[in-house]
Amino acid sequence: MNLFRGLVAFPITPADEAGRVDTDALRRLLRRLVEAGVPSIGLLGSTGIYAYLDRTERRRAIEAAVDEVAGRVPLLVGIGALRTDEAIRLGEDARGCGAAGVLLAPVSYTPLTAEEVAAHFVAVAEAVRLPLCIYDNPGTTRFSFEAGLVGRLSRAPGIVAIKTPAPLPRLVAGNLHALRAAAPSGFSVGYSVDWQATAALRAGGDAWYSVAGGLFPRSCVAIVEAVAQGDAARSAEAEGRMQPLWDLFTEFSSLRVMYACANHLGLCRSQPPLPIRPLPDTARKRIADTLGRLDLD
Repeated sequence: MNLFRGLVAFPITPADEAGRVDTDALRRLLRRLVEAGVPSIGLLGSTGIYAYLDRTERRRAIEAAVDEVAGRVPLLVGIGALRTDEAIRLGEDARGCGAAGVLLAPVSYTPLTAEEVAAHFVAVAEAVRLPLCIYDNPGTTRFSFEAGLVGRLSRAPGIVAIKTPAPLPRLVAGNLHALRAAAPSGFSVGYSVDWQATAALRAGGDAWYSVAGGLFPRSCVAIVEAVAQGDAARSAEAEGRMQPLWDLFTEFSSLRVMYACANHLGLCRSQPPLPIRPLPDTARKRIADTLGRLDLD
């Protein structure tokens, strides 16, 4: 299974102001990924607005996605929720619909302790019975997974991977070494933060959990393939083409930029969920101009 190896492409989840998923638009986005040959797709990640969708709409999104990809690409589905029992129900929905694995973040209102997070993850993994990826996203959850906790969870049945933010290139080798030393052989260590992920792949990371890959899959696949082939010059050139997009991500946030990109390309007519506001006209023009220059696909 390629679920936790190579590029994991995370599309947005188009929805209307009432939070109802536009399954036709979602299918268009997924079709683009399947046709590009991505190894796996991450549905209902942070850019996929999982936290803003209720259980019914999440299930509608999963059902549409499973039907659209038709087994051609494995689906990793986000199931983060405030309550353990709700995360379990979301995971059971994902399994029942045909997802290949689940992605779990320690969503909280009251800050969680390491013991609480450990119990939460073990309970969900035991109940859902799908390969589970730890979603380390301290920017939104305010919880950071230390290597010791990752090592402990990696020995629990069903917990097989981690998606963690790629640190600065000078720090990534140490980060990867610490996680590898803590976890058993075969545990997948993959990275997010698109503009730093190529360095993490070069250092030996197993996967790139990519926001940009959800809309520009061929451009991102080219980076992953060049790294896998040890072609440093080609990977640097392919990564360099993406730098103007990375700059927009860091200035406006990847979620807002990806919605603007998808709308500009005519793939959907959707905005981020309120209270997140769409980008102003000046920013959207910069994004359109950047896409025109880069010719990403």
